[in-house]
Amino acid sequence: MNKTASEAIDLARVLVAHLELFTDVERVLCPPFIALASVANLLQDSIGLGAQNMHWEKSGAFTGEVSPTMLVGLCQYVILGHSERRQYFCETDENVNRKVKAALAHSLTPIICVGENLAENEAGQTAAVVTRQMRLAYIGVSLDKALKTIIAYEPVWAIGTGKAATPEGANAVIGQHIRGVLAEMYSTSIADSVRVLYGGSVTAANANELMAQPDIDGALVGGASLKPVEFGAIVKAASSREQIDDG
Repeated sequence: MNKTASEAIDLARVLVAHLELFTDVERVLCPPFIALASVANLLQDSIGLGAQNMHWEKSGAFTGEVSPTMLVGLCQYVILGHSERRQYFCETDENVNRKVKAALAHSLTPIICVGENLAENEAGQTAAVVTRQMRLAYIGVSLDKALKTIIAYEPVWAIGTGKAATPEGANAVIGQHIRGVLAEMYSTSIADSVRVLYGGSVTAANANELMAQPDIDGALVGGASLKPVEFGAIVKAASSREQIDDG
């Protein structure tokens, strides 16, 4: 919840200048709802655009909500199940699943967030929590639809705290409990194909080490995305990884 509509335009304009060189990686901006239309006009499909949330119903008596049909034609992506939505707005795994299926039904690419909080992490429950969130998020999602999703592993204890998970630790969770569930529910091929991002105090200082991990495909960036130079450096790290993989 940052920036007015006019401030979002100014930020997006500066961000584009820092991102336009890295066309070999997918770059997506997710501003608040009030800025989606104006930022869409600025980007003109040069960079992807996403919403920060979405209701699962097409329309109805859900005052203050935004439906998938309202997003179609405006953006291509939508973040679902973000830890702040789960923590502050009581979103459940079942609701996230409804949103995932609604997004896919309207050809929106869901960025599905999963991750444990501090108490769960300290209690050794990371595997159980992430596995549960993954399984429930994909209930009723067909194999071909699963391929059209993106997952973001965001340990809640690392978001906005400056305490990022270690690259090796994040990679292990993604490999074992995120790709592991996809392999169990679909196939190893699907598990390897779905893109998985890491989110949680991602900065220019740790981006290269995170991107070097084999199971981390990119980043869901929070606070650093408000700093164009910092965000540009993170995207550069993703670009460098892509060039190494292709080389």
